Amino acid sequence: MRKWLPLTAVCLGAFMLLVDVTIVTVALPDMAADMHSGFAGLQWVMDVYALALAALLLGAGSLADRIGRRRVYLGGLALFAAASLACGLATGPGALIAFRALQGIGGAAMFATTMALLSSAYQGRDRGVAFGVWGAVNGAAAAAGPILGGVLTEQFGWRWIFFINLPVSALAVYVTLRAVGESRDPRAKGLDLPGMATFTAGAGTLTYALIRGGEDGWTSAATLGLFGLAAVAFASFVVAELRGSHPMLDLSLFRDPAFTGIMAGSLLLSGAAFSYLMYTSLWLQSAEGMGPVGAGLVLVPLSLAAFVVAAAAGRLLHGMPARLTVGGGLLLIGIGALLQALLLDAGDGWPALVPGLVVNGVGGGAATSALVSDEIFLCLRPGMNGRRRTIRYMHLGRRDLSHFQTLSNNLIYLYVFCF
Repeated sequence: MRKWLPLTAVCLGAFMLLVDVTIVTVALPDMAADMHSGFAGLQWVMDVYALALAALLLGAGSLADRIGRRRVYLGGLALFAAASLACGLATGPGALIAFRALQGIGGAAMFATTMALLSSAYQGRDRGVAFGVWGAVNGAAAAAGPILGGVLTEQFGWRWIFFINLPVSALAVYVTLRAVGESRDPRAKGLDLPGMATFTAGAGTLTYALIRGGEDGWTSAATLGLFGLAAVAFASFVVAELRGSHPMLDLSLFRDPAFTGIMAGSLLLSGAAFSYLMYTSLWLQSAEGMGPVGAGLVLVPLSLAAFVVAAAAGRLLHGMPARLTVGGGLLLIGIGALLQALLLDAGDGWPALVPGLVVNGVGGGAATSALVSDEIFLCLRPGMNGRRRTIRYMHLGRRDLSHFQTLSNNLIYLYVFCF
């Protein structure tokens, strides 16, 4: 079982940082009471974490390609742990928000390197299993946050939602040092500073626009202005990548319809499979009178189905055409959502959700495993230089797919919290 230690190290960090996106939601009332602060002011405890995480992902991934992915991952773990300790010891809302921003920076360094670390640690069917489990863990984190937050807040106090990160971080550091090898992008040369600056500005502004949209309305002047600034920043990023000698995102890949389809599938998967879970949790607590722990347990069938199917799909669906695995997975996600809508009538309780959640988890597990497998890159632009192009796509494409998936996931989570 030693061969799965790199997967364990990566999943520990990914699960922890994604749980921290949602774990604070159930603890905000206790935080406000303890710090004698208004709930609106502490809203930034959630928002600033997602803001830093989304804005710095691509830059952190580009830096890791050059100086070492394990090094950046370990640095992110250390910063995340230190910021978690500081959050738990914070005595005022200002300090707590500042330390949450540092948590987001550490989380960006960790999450931006996860797919690359798994790619270098595993090959063939094992890689499919590893990515399937990793994807299922990411999905489970969305449901686990409110459960863990509820248990820790009710039993030990809200500060323990941050202190719990310390032993997990220590274990992740230990396993990473023992089992994860260093890897870099051999083609990486200089840092793409214009690209990093413009993308960070664009992602940060877009994320802040989502926050303001939830607070001020989507048609307010401030919100529309921020969306306009984000569009300008992203346009500048495209220009910087097209003109730069060492772009951190290879935009030429998007000329291939198959690669663009992969990116679209990644974005649709993130939004369709997991973005509604927070709404479901809130409905269970407000309409059904369940506590945060009980509401989180209702979502376990989705996470369990996704975990089992993703792990199995890496081996059983190895070599199957990507259009069937990804397309079929997205179709099952849609069917699962439809089942939840059709089976849930007024007066029905949580059991009516379970069949749809299971089908959703099966589809999410199958599609996630396929989206990050080697086979999905083999369908891209065949021709005279097919082998060379395939190697290039598998090297650059997976890196860009990782950055795109991570960014889209966190923007979707943030949209859920703010809408």
